[in-house]
Amino acid sequence: MRRLRQLAERTPAGRERYVDLLRALAITMVVLGHWTITVIGYDRAGRPAGHSALGDLPWAWPLTWVAQVMPVFFLVGGYANAASLTSHGRRQHQLGASGPAPRPGAVSGDATGWLVDRSARLVRPTTALLVVLAVGAAVATLRHADPAQVRTVVWFATIPLWFLVAYLVVVPLTPPMYALHRRFGLAVPAALVGLVALGDLGRLLGPAGLATGNYLFGWLAVHQLGFAWYDARSPEPPRRRRLPLSRRAGVVLLTAGLTALVLLTVVGPYPVVMLNVPGTRLDNAAPPSLALLAAATAQLGLILLLRAPAERWLRRAGPWQAVIAVNSVVLTVFLWQLTAAVLLVGLLDALGVLPTPRVGSAAWWGWRIPWVLALAVVLAALVVVFGPIEARSRRHPTGAAPRRPWRTTLAVAGYAGIVAGLLLNSLTRKAAPEPLGLPAPALVAYLAGAGLLRLLRSGWGSRGSPRRAEGRASGW
Repeated sequence: MRRLRQLAERTPAGRERYVDLLRALAITMVVLGHWTITVIGYDRAGRPAGHSALGDLPWAWPLTWVAQVMPVFFLVGGYANAASLTSHGRRQHQLGASGPAPRPGAVSGDATGWLVDRSARLVRPTTALLVVLAVGAAVATLRHADPAQVRTVVWFATIPLWFLVAYLVVVPLTPPMYALHRRFGLAVPAALVGLVALGDLGRLLGPAGLATGNYLFGWLAVHQLGFAWYDARSPEPPRRRRLPLSRRAGVVLLTAGLTALVLLTVVGPYPVVMLNVPGTRLDNAAPPSLALLAAATAQLGLILLLRAPAERWLRRAGPWQAVIAVNSVVLTVFLWQLTAAVLLVGLLDALGVLPTPRVGSAAWWGWRIPWVLALAVVLAALVVVFGPIEARSRRHPTGAAPRRPWRTTLAVAGYAGIVAGLLLNSLTRKAAPEPLGLPAPALVAYLAGAGLLRLLRSGWGSRGSPRRAEGRASGW
């Protein structure tokens, strides 16, 4: 508590605390949503199995217009990445970079250094999860567990990595996309929405693969709005680069988003549900569709309407300390949420007390509260163990890094290895016989990429000894 009070007291007066609250709320909603809609039963072999209850509860589909909070992640991520990139350029200038001081909101300095530093808090907690799962899977395999069943368990535990793949692709694009934002402003997300529309038209008229580009275009569009939000807090940028933050703008965005959403889903060809449900004509979230972007527009309107009262509330010490506490382990909570479910199901099954009521029954609804509370206890224990890994990933100022082409090449290779590893794991069949739970090529690619980025963060190849550089840069 003392540490939280100190962090709260040191919060800069100009910090947009609402962004931190949105990140914490979004993570909480994802975790509670996954836990609440999970259905646990037994397969034909008598082993525990799980699936989503949404397919059996169509009346709940409109609730996903609010519960699908991935757009909030990318909106907040765009704001945070723009702030971090701008701060990095300013810090590099102060610590010895040549040239005039950057203008407010301008990007300068070493983009490769920013990317390497930015990767720490994303990669370290993810590496901990993958290594623990791989070791656990190897132990289970050595004890003669079925490799296909081992893979199924690990596949379920790594479902959150789907989101991380998309975000890790967007982060390296921040420097060039922010440069585009500074030149063209809100025209950039508008053009990206147009590309999403073309992708949707392709998959409605032809194969679903024609919309593959929407994975990038859809999330980039929302990420760009985060840039516009960041620029809106500075008087210097022209209006075309600013996100309107007034209540009137909130009303307009909420109304327009809901109207478009109803037209696209109730009248148009898109499913009402914003999460994956087997059997629907297309998936609104994978890849992002026009309907999901309409939902994102409505969510943005609601966010703006609640901004002023939320900011006043966050000026109080208690709420702000709670937000700081959640955000200090926010990625750990997100990554380990389904591992907590795996552990609890395994424990209850071993004890012979695993409830499996029918979806929608009174017993099923009654089981939701003790189920969520028990999962919260398990997850809290996991956060106590693994949360410090994320907390130690906070960044400290470093010296100006030399701009060398090979550093950029290694950074790109490292990031590519991480993304390729996570993507290969997500694309591998749930029941594939994998002794390590994860495909061996995926694990090798990921660890090699993470190792490269860790080497660059240590200061290897920079001026001064690697050991001294490591002491200066221990985190995000």
